[in-house]
Amino acid sequence: MEQWEKFLAPYKQAVEELKIKLKGMRQDYQLTRQSSPVEFVTARVKPVQSIIEKASARNIPYDRLQEGMYDIAGVRIMCQFVDDIELICTQIRNRSDMKVVEERDYVANTKESGYRSYHLIVEYPVERIGGAVTILAEIQIRTLAMNFWATIEHTLNYKYSGEYPPEIKKRLQNAAEAAYLLDQEMSEIREEIQDAQKYYTKKRNIR
Repeated sequence: MEQWEKFLAPYKQAVEELKIKLKGMRQDYQLTRQSSPVEFVTARVKPVQSIIEKASARNIPYDRLQEGMYDIAGVRIMCQFVDDIELICTQIRNRSDMKVVEERDYVANTKESGYRSYHLIVEYPVERIGGAVTILAEIQIRTLAMNFWATIEHTLNYKYSGEYPPEIKKRLQNAAEAAYLLDQEMSEIREEIQDAQKYYTKKRNIR
């Protein structure tokens, strides 16, 4: 277990740093009185058992985990509107403290299950006592509606190991379509929503 702790230490540092930096994007927008595309940010390091299971399933040798498994460090950015996803991606692509090495667009190319999200794989340097260590991290960017669906689907996937009964599979697909339509409707009234949010924030700050 000590070896795993040593291996995962840079990843744990990376998720904490990335979480702070990406949350900072929201603060920057707020300071300039602009509507932030970032609603909130979460992060995690993949549990050891999950790493072992994935390495076994994909035939990744343990001495190749650092370059062969891109999602040991995972960050999720939630936003309100679909158009915010591209805005956040552009911000991340333009950063000098991380490098985007791969992109996976599951918004335009929705998975058969109904899963929608945008994934960026980044190289991120972590400063350690022995010097800089560059690790891979996955940043997932999705709307609140996409995240609600994905969270439920993830939980069900553990129960059924991906082999859903036909009725559950159909309902998940229907729910994915409903989440898509919700995102579409919210995008149509984006300006109205953002104006209301600004008014509410201003009124709350006066009190």
